[in-house]
Amino acid sequence: MSKADKRPEKVFRIGFVSASIFTHDVEADGGKRTMRAVSLQKRFKDGNDVKYTSSFNLSELPQAIRALKLAQQYVEGREAEIALE
Repeated sequence: MSKADKRPEKVFRIGFVSASIFTHDVEADGGKRTMRAVSLQKRFKDGNDVKYTSSFNLSELPQAIRALKLAQQYVEGREAEIALE
């Protein structure tokens, strides 16, 4: 699967703003670890086309902040988990 085909692990959507969490595995300390990255974007219509941007106006900032806070809580929770084997 190419990087462009990878689907997010989780998406938080507030209005037209969404924070998507993507995973990637890295080798660390002799084992594999899943790391997460967050992508923030806004959906909008351009005529009949749906497009996405990473620019936000003043009225959209509260939605962006809330979506990022939800993403932060999710990532912190997942990355704080330790598998005991």
